[in-house]
Amino acid sequence: MIYIIIGLVVFVSVFYLMITEKVPQAWATMIGGLIMALIGIINEEDALEAVSERLEILFLLIGMMIIVHLVSETGVFQWFAIKVAQLVRGEPFRLVVLLAVVTALCSAFLDNVTTILLMAPVSILLAKQLKLDPFPFVITEVMSANIGGLATLIGDPTQLIIGAEGNLGFNSFLLNTAPMSIIAMIILIANVYIIYGRHMVVSNELKARIMELDSSRSLKDQKLLQQAAVIFALVLVGFILNNFINKGLAIISLSGAIFLVIIAKRNPKEILEHVEWETLFFFIGLFMMIRGIENLNIINLIGDRIIHLTEGKFDMAVIAVTWLSAAFTSIIGNVANAATVSKILGVMVPSFDGLGNTQAFWWALSFGSCLGGNITILSSATNVVAVGAAGKAGCKIDFMKFFKFGGLIAFETLLVGTIYLYVRYM
Repeated sequence: MIYIIIGLVVFVSVFYLMITEKVPQAWATMIGGLIMALIGIINEEDALEAVSERLEILFLLIGMMIIVHLVSETGVFQWFAIKVAQLVRGEPFRLVVLLAVVTALCSAFLDNVTTILLMAPVSILLAKQLKLDPFPFVITEVMSANIGGLATLIGDPTQLIIGAEGNLGFNSFLLNTAPMSIIAMIILIANVYIIYGRHMVVSNELKARIMELDSSRSLKDQKLLQQAAVIFALVLVGFILNNFINKGLAIISLSGAIFLVIIAKRNPKEILEHVEWETLFFFIGLFMMIRGIENLNIINLIGDRIIHLTEGKFDMAVIAVTWLSAAFTSIIGNVANAATVSKILGVMVPSFDGLGNTQAFWWALSFGSCLGGNITILSSATNVVAVGAAGKAGCKIDFMKFFKFGGLIAFETLLVGTIYLYVRYM
């Protein structure tokens, strides 16, 4: 019992340090993970295993950070930003909507982290060109990435876990979760308009200046652009075909990064300076803390309580899974939540056979994990990467600033998602 109390104190203290920004996020999670190791909640083997089990996430991030950095050197992001801005004639809200839709579509078929690494620099650049606050642009894209990931089996790592544990195929997700993804995007865009869109004012002079820009002058290195385009295209094809070629997202990402670095003849030291090490150490500390919470059986205790309280009540059980998985996601992240709660569902689902469409439990977990991924910075790897990228570009997003908007979007979409589940499956 004493270890459970200490573990919860450590976890809450880490959250306090991050929310108040008394300690950088990377150091906060590392301190939490190391304290758990030092007091015996986890041992060295647990700590190393917690990180090694999720090395795919870390290596995937490193590979994509390197590729995106080299692509950014070509000026193609500036070129794309100008083209997009000119397409909507410099109208800021239309621009936000267009970027959000592109982000959601990409996230449905590509890795969310890859999508946000590509889109965040573009949105920040456009906001600065229009002399607007970049925050509404970045936060809308983050929400769009998590919502778009809900649409398909390959849209988010959580979906792959749920599909494997629930024995659900690509078409099942497309028919059951994609409609909710579209509804959630409508809710997001409506909120963005009400909260930010009506106040986005850009002078006719700035709009005219945007329309006069020559996008071709933004391209700096045509040769590197061609090389990066080929490598990046191959990496994306690898991601899409990964279920067939079975090479792993991390290997594909790192292979593309190393080949591109060699072809571009870049110095390793120069390239590695642009890797977001703070983000990587944040994840390492978080993984260690999650293992500590797992060792204390806190999540399993809650899962057992759900089974006890909802026994025989199919609709209540589905709703409980939706909201509790969203709550877990806000604390331990959507991937860890999906991995843990899917095991609980493996025990729960058979006891509800004959009482309703038990697939609803898996869609409830999907909604809780993906839509709940918008609640806090910790809820998704996408959030952490986006906040890091925004910070480097001069757009600081702290814990509470993210939570105020993300929590609102998550609550509204989860509420509608609950109604969707009730109407369709109960």
